[in-house]
Amino acid sequence: MRSAVHNPETMPAAIVHPRLVRCLGWLVAACCLTLLPAGRAPAQAPDAVPTAPDIRRILDRGELIVALPKTDSPPFFYERDGRLHGVDVALAEGLARELQVGVRFHREAASFNEVVAVIARGQADVASSKLSRTLPRAQYVRFSKPYLELRHALALNRIRFAEMAKGREVPAVVRAFTGSIGVIANSSYVDFARHNFPGARIVEYPDWTKLVQALEQGEIDGAYRDEFEIRRLFRNDPKKSLSLRAITLTDTRDALAMAVHRDAHQLLALIDIYLDQRRRTLSVDDLLGHAGDD
Repeated sequence: MRSAVHNPETMPAAIVHPRLVRCLGWLVAACCLTLLPAGRAPAQAPDAVPTAPDIRRILDRGELIVALPKTDSPPFFYERDGRLHGVDVALAEGLARELQVGVRFHREAASFNEVVAVIARGQADVASSKLSRTLPRAQYVRFSKPYLELRHALALNRIRFAEMAKGREVPAVVRAFTGSIGVIANSSYVDFARHNFPGARIVEYPDWTKLVQALEQGEIDGAYRDEFEIRRLFRNDPKKSLSLRAITLTDTRDALAMAVHRDAHQLLALIDIYLDQRRRTLSVDDLLGHAGDD
């Protein structure tokens, strides 16, 4: 019997099923993974993307630092029984809960403009303190979407305004106001007054109490502030309407917003979403109701 001789050149090619090729590939890949050195791992999964640096600093610290002026301004922020309360305090505490950290209030600023400086220097993460968005302030910090919009208003000395008006209608006198307007120093209304009343003489006072006293004594023609503060002035003391009158400016708005450092892009985006998800929007009547407790 002759032995069979197999010639490789004359043998037909082996047929390998595609599914077997895929299985072999998976087996090789699994073996390679087991041979990786200790401490090495495959590329990060998408859910392991690192937190943005501005958020990470807050999480690592374990607390959100919130800037407030040292002087109370109910119902926005005020101290009672050794604890802070108010609309802005509640907003800040809610933001801290979303970040799952504690909250610490930084109260060294003597004015609203100084609150902006605290944020610009990086001494606090966010300002939640009845802070108005203005163009000058926006050169130093970033502002969130407004969480409350208030109309501007004037409290006018009746006698001095009558002398100024000389029989003209109130809107005409206000549009071309040439008298004296009092504002709180280092507040947004210094800028608002210069912009909205270019023909007026702007007089700055250290606080609201001294400003109202000057108005009642006839030292100035009007006091310029937001609608809430003007309405509260007359609600708290109805007799003031005998010597003063209130004018609401319907074509102006004071947008209150949170402020963050100019580099805190991710924190700002988070705050905007947080504000959008709030269940209800505050109104002046809501604020006046809260102010009844101060």
